[in-house]
Amino acid sequence: MHITLGKSDLISALQIVSKGLSTKPQTPILSGVYMTAKEGQLELQSTNYELGFIVTIPAEIHVVGTAVLPGKYLTEFARKLPAEEVSIDTKSSDGLAVIKSGSARFTLRTMETSDFPVLHRIEGTLQFTIKDRTLARLVKKSTFACLREEQRDRRPIFTGCQLEVEGKEVTFAATNVHRLAVKSELLEEDAGQIRIIIPAKFLEEITRTITGDVPTDIHVTCSYNQISMSTDSIYMTSRLIEGAFPDYRRVIPQEENIRTRVILDAAVFASAVERASLIARTDQYNIVKLAFEKGLMRISSNSPEIGEAEETIPAEVTGDDVTIAFNASYLMDAVKSLDSDTFILSLQGANAQGMNLSPITIREEVDPDYVYVVTPVRTH
Repeated sequence: MHITLGKSDLISALQIVSKGLSTKPQTPILSGVYMTAKEGQLELQSTNYELGFIVTIPAEIHVVGTAVLPGKYLTEFARKLPAEEVSIDTKSSDGLAVIKSGSARFTLRTMETSDFPVLHRIEGTLQFTIKDRTLARLVKKSTFACLREEQRDRRPIFTGCQLEVEGKEVTFAATNVHRLAVKSELLEEDAGQIRIIIPAKFLEEITRTITGDVPTDIHVTCSYNQISMSTDSIYMTSRLIEGAFPDYRRVIPQEENIRTRVILDAAVFASAVERASLIARTDQYNIVKLAFEKGLMRISSNSPEIGEAEETIPAEVTGDDVTIAFNASYLMDAVKSLDSDTFILSLQGANAQGMNLSPITIREEVDPDYVYVVTPVRTH
């Protein structure tokens, strides 16, 4: 393989495929970037068996061929090259790739191409197209509620989002058991029926990688155990998460059970919760207590080792006065996902013991297709 290409194109492609490299691979080949030069293009691949990336960029092909180069060093070299034009030549029989740019010359030892698990674009019967902005909104308002990746050993199914398609409506649902985020959007065309669980880290990587200034169509293909999302030049694939996602709809409080409705300024609320959390976060549950009464919300937290915090902010309260406690992080995460300046917090009534332990909802007037549900914590 011998090619000439633009440095900026090479760096952009390597920034994407480097996300699929294994940093401490049990199989060393997974630290490599698989490169194929043909028909005026250079295709770069990486995979760690869970995520896979294929990026295609223009190149002048002097000799077609394939090569695997160490991803970390290739990326570092590319960033430091002095000229815009880069030449990569792997024809040498001594196992060295020669990289030239301006007056600079590097060599990199190649890796065995036959060892690389080459990615093949999946063929699935379930396919649809979604706008990148639409996907970004779905991801922003759902994946944060998933179980974090480092906790996957406990309940792997909750490290992913359920993607559900019914005709033109697509819904993302995510939960870690203590909270739930559900967001729906409309597709431009009927996509039939689909229900799969996608790793949250894949969805977040997609939106970071593909969403740009120019609106783009993202093509989605699903097989029984894999999903791919792609544009003209970027292809990303992931394993799906096996298992049955819980029936989340039954935990969303029904309108007839709501006893108190509160309208709050999102920025003011977030700042108050954050301040109270300075005390609360010393406890593993990060508990803040909210008390709603006419015209105001009182937020408080305490720690026997640190001290106490209390603050009052304006609130438009309709219905019963109520006191309730939450994990502060769950409240702040919800507010960060909002698009509007205000939000509606809806609470159900207290139980026979006078304790309010029923889930609450957070919604926006501007987005009726989004709901966030969070379970309160018991304080005594």
